[in-house]
Amino acid sequence: MLRAFLTFVLRQRLLVFCLTLLLMGLGAWSAVHLPIDAVPDITNIQVQINTNAPSLSPLEVERQITFPVEVAVSGLPRVQQVRSVSKLGLSQVTVVFEDGVDIYFARQLVQQRLQEAQGEIPPGFGNPEMGPISTGLGEIFQYTVETPKNDLTEARTIQDWQVKQILRTLPGVAEVNSFGGLEKQYQVLIEPDALLKYGLTLRQVQEAVAANNLNRGGGYIIKNAEQFAVRGIGQVQNVEQIKNIVLTSKAGVPVKVKDVAEVKVGAALRQGAQTKDG
Repeated sequence: MLRAFLTFVLRQRLLVFCLTLLLMGLGAWSAVHLPIDAVPDITNIQVQINTNAPSLSPLEVERQITFPVEVAVSGLPRVQQVRSVSKLGLSQVTVVFEDGVDIYFARQLVQQRLQEAQGEIPPGFGNPEMGPISTGLGEIFQYTVETPKNDLTEARTIQDWQVKQILRTLPGVAEVNSFGGLEKQYQVLIEPDALLKYGLTLRQVQEAVAANNLNRGGGYIIKNAEQFAVRGIGQVQNVEQIKNIVLTSKAGVPVKVKDVAEVKVGAALRQGAQTKDG
């Protein structure tokens, strides 16, 4: 058999040469066009439920958030495993389904049970939310946002409000995660002595700032066959407007936010570091 094959190859050298070139061409085309993933995503069918609970200890997170969520999702059809992680200010519950379960069907089942879990969590302790349809092995691209002045606050703002919003509209993109930079915040830094002086509490300051940062609709007025919309513009635009929010009055004199706190533009607390090129 081998002798006959070698004889055929030697006698049909031109045909064998052409077939070899064709095979090489097909190999080159396949190397360029085949969708080969360097790190295949072998993650099982899972739905993650994340709950942010700032300032709560891991024990409180476990008792008040993680446990009610685990109880709520237990017993779902075709659930293979339920596991959780409780950290400082964060609860994460992972519901693993059997292979072959449609991920959107699984998320629908979990979403129905989350409403039940929300009723068992004390008010103000956080709202359970499902994570995006992606896994740690589903990351496909990393990039950096750079500004002429190397302003980390400006770069993070551009990333969150421009680049991220555009990328999320692309087909196949489930989520865009932001790392690094300085997340811009308007910070109200309370002075405890000033609160005692005016007899105010921290909750009163929080409620006053929230109540004075809203736009309201007031219906409409008809005049001369024209309709005019009535609106109350109360959303703050800068630091000065926050400073001038009235908290209460003492002897007819208004007490404003600037009297009990320092208001400035700052950044969220950084808990890590992101680098480029080492």
